[in-house]
Amino acid sequence: MKLLITGGAGFIGSHFARHILTNYPDYQVINLDKLTYAGNLDNVSDISGNSNYQFVEGDIADRKLIDDLGSKVDVIVNFAAETHVDRSIEDATPFLQTNVIGTQVLIESALKHNHQRYIQISTDEVYGDIEDGAFTEDSPLKPSSPYSASKAAGDMLVLASHRTYGLPAVISRCSNNYGPNQFPEKIVPFFIQKLLAGEKVPVYGDGSNVRDWLHVTDHCKAVDTILHRGKIGEVYNVGAHNEHSNIEVTKRMLKLLGLPEDQIEFVKDRPGHDIRYAIDSTKLQTDLGWKPEVDFEEGFRDTIMWYKGQYQK
Repeated sequence: MKLLITGGAGFIGSHFARHILTNYPDYQVINLDKLTYAGNLDNVSDISGNSNYQFVEGDIADRKLIDDLGSKVDVIVNFAAETHVDRSIEDATPFLQTNVIGTQVLIESALKHNHQRYIQISTDEVYGDIEDGAFTEDSPLKPSSPYSASKAAGDMLVLASHRTYGLPAVISRCSNNYGPNQFPEKIVPFFIQKLLAGEKVPVYGDGSNVRDWLHVTDHCKAVDTILHRGKIGEVYNVGAHNEHSNIEVTKRMLKLLGLPEDQIEFVKDRPGHDIRYAIDSTKLQTDLGWKPEVDFEEGFRDTIMWYKGQYQK
């Protein structure tokens, strides 16, 4: 199989590229990344010498480039996205360009070159928030931020293209990823970097907002499963049922680093801040046999220690 992995120098995409080359040595991978602030070639330096691997710097909204790359592969796995909610509130335009226009360009290439599969990597944020229970794949989309709205739009384009043109698409919607190599705008690396610099960490509101935490390696295995066994035209939620509030996660971080809780600084809440995310991944587990394997206590501790080692160098 020949894969085009977009956003493959970013956090999750780089882990997935490595996962594929490790577990499927006969597969060929073209890794396309725009190398914005969140993309880093160091994330894939260990696989850069693999004879089945090629890196290309470029934009998924570049039709000529995508048409050329699309002619060389059988499958597109689209991790490329602008993802930071705060940045989307400040300026939504880059999110529309990448998450909507870029997705459409990839769809057109997949259709033109008769790809075997198109995998759209989405987010639980497209559902909005929920106070009780959990979202299923049939729940209505109700995004709260420009970021999540752009991702929801991308999902709708994919599903519409499946129905109208027969795009062989599958969508995954994952919960909050954590693990090594994440750009320090997300809460775990951002907070650790500040704490090790002797600074306080800004917690929005009272820190009661809840997220479901999924280790990036579990996410990669889920996408692998969806790629090979997912049913065309379906959506699969990918969650680990590790629900923790932001303040709880922050306190865990402080404890692991041996720092006092007075390092926390509560700040004005983010506009439109979702209260709680929770997704039901029963469909993925029952129909395709995936299940999360990384214990949260162990995975979170190892992640904190990894960033500590990076930032104290």
